[in-house]
Amino acid sequence: MARFHHTVTVTALDRAWFEDCAALLLDVVESTRTGAGGALLEDGEPVPGVRLVKGRHLRAGARYTFASDPAPSRPREAPEGPPEAMTVRIQEWRRSTAIVVEQRLASADLAGRATWRLRTPERPSALAADLTLRRPGGGFLQRVSGRARADLGAWWAAAAAPVGALPPARAPLTARARHPLGRAAVSLAARPAGDGAWRVGVTLTVSGRALVRPPAALVLLLFRIPLGRAFRSGVDGAAARWNKTLGGGLPSPEALRAEFTEAMAARNPPDGAPG
Repeated sequence: MARFHHTVTVTALDRAWFEDCAALLLDVVESTRTGAGGALLEDGEPVPGVRLVKGRHLRAGARYTFASDPAPSRPREAPEGPPEAMTVRIQEWRRSTAIVVEQRLASADLAGRATWRLRTPERPSALAADLTLRRPGGGFLQRVSGRARADLGAWWAAAAAPVGALPPARAPLTARARHPLGRAAVSLAARPAGDGAWRVGVTLTVSGRALVRPPAALVLLLFRIPLGRAFRSGVDGAAARWNKTLGGGLPSPEALRAEFTEAMAARNPPDGAPG
């Protein structure tokens, strides 16, 4: 097993802004309606490719399809395979307690399922995601599973603690991935850095599984230094992008709502982005 750790200083995100935006985005989603022609925004503009196929809109048991036309083939080229198809099922939708959504993706090359859980959506306190991907034809990918957990309450508490306070006993943000050949886990913990900044510690652990464990351990030992360098470079790059984004000024919740509404109307399902 190899373990890498790196700490960066980033601009702190305003909690009130984050929670206001979360509430406004939920307002946009809940202002939509469905009919025979598909999903519509509050002003009647259609949301391309989205259709309610079972249940009541935004109620437990509701199921939606997110479809698109395949990309046109070039002259003298064979048509592409079937387009990606995505299905979303609402397991729970209560803004005061929790929203739970299951998402399934199927294409000729990839099949996947993800479950998203948001606790107390009106003022998000925790977010969890479970993901499984598999390649129908086998190959190197075969099957990958993962889970991520974000204890937002613990994150905000740690980030607002006095400078010099002890870090939380358990990292508020964690993610794990499992592949037939190995496992990886990453965790993030924040501490106050003063002057509107956070000190964020990022820890990555990687290990092999089953018969590949001995050779994997050897590879990690031989390449530990370049792997560690690449890890630190990646964390530094992510921190730089975060600081650049926040340094340019965040949009108001109202502006973000307008952008989100516009994006829904121009939605392009082939990108595979969650609906």
